[in-house]
Amino acid sequence: MAVSLLGHEVSDLCLGKPALRSLPVSATVADALAALKRSGDAYLSVWSCDHTSKINKSHLEDCRCIGKICMVDVVCFLCREDNLSCPSDALQSPLSLLLPKVPGLVRHLKPNSRLLEAIDLMLEGAQNIVIPIQSRTNPRKKLVPKPSFNSTLHNGVEFCWLTQEDVVRFLLNSIGSFSPLPGLTIESLNIIDTENIPSVYYHDPASSALTAISQSLINQTSVAVLDQENKLVGEISPFTLACCDETVAAAIATLSAGDLMAYIDCGGPPEDLVQLVKARLEERKLGAFLDLMDEEFSYSSSSSSDEEFGFGRRGGSGKYSARMARRSEAIVCYPWSSLMAVMIQALAHRVSYVWVIEEDWSLAGIVTFSGIFKVFRQHLRTQA
Repeated sequence: MAVSLLGHEVSDLCLGKPALRSLPVSATVADALAALKRSGDAYLSVWSCDHTSKINKSHLEDCRCIGKICMVDVVCFLCREDNLSCPSDALQSPLSLLLPKVPGLVRHLKPNSRLLEAIDLMLEGAQNIVIPIQSRTNPRKKLVPKPSFNSTLHNGVEFCWLTQEDVVRFLLNSIGSFSPLPGLTIESLNIIDTENIPSVYYHDPASSALTAISQSLINQTSVAVLDQENKLVGEISPFTLACCDETVAAAIATLSAGDLMAYIDCGGPPEDLVQLVKARLEERKLGAFLDLMDEEFSYSSSSSSDEEFGFGRRGGSGKYSARMARRSEAIVCYPWSSLMAVMIQALAHRVSYVWVIEEDWSLAGIVTFSGIFKVFRQHLRTQA
């Protein structure tokens, strides 16, 4: 039964998914920033061609999605010391500088590919799998009735992408077919990762976690914030940072990890921390970034009337998009938690990982979607 479930076509998981919005790799960081704010999407796809320009058909056939971009990529780029001193120049840099040098994060599959193929690609490191959106006469399979505004059209075809979350949700909906796997503890399944745990101490400079933030974005995890006894007190999540605007780079550059958690909390940054960030920017003679903060805050204030009527956007000075934001509290489980419970937790909070703690809140490890896929794949081998 489980094997037959994973024989589903990937297009079955794409029903109702929106078409991808795209950026050409030739775009600038400023282009990406404007597109992220305009679309409200967490990620935008990056393609080797420009879908808005007229190019010959042979070039179109070679055109592929080569990566994805989000606000965290922009923020981490602006956090570099030379970019903090001159953000306007940094924003004119080529978008290609922001793409991770890790191959295989985005892969392509045909719509009739088996779900098992998608899982195998994800086990190899793929986060997103680009699928052509089919339009068939059968209304159950007609995914998108007409081209979406500003979406990626390639030879007349739109695309969506399949995420790890989509696959885990599908597995959970069919969890009874994998018995007794879902009731086993994550400890007994040996899927608690105790080695690849990005972390920072509460009183450490947030900037010391910059490399860990970039790596956690690639790994689709988060950065644990610990006290001096190695107990988990919170996290710096790329998902949370992605809900902010680009000026949160100033907070990362000037605040402690603990203060940064408060700054990016979904209620918006406390005024005293905003003033502290500005004061420290002045101390470091980073007036250009201070001007950027003031400009963004002014724009946000002038847009408040739009937000009242539903035209929300990412707010100024690190404020949140209310539609996407969540708190910086860590999502946790225990070594004796069941696999199904951990899957439900992750999906409920829209994250691809869950921290594992002991009863005293000391950090024991992390469970990721990648680890969960390994368990299901091994289970299928035993059933074959």
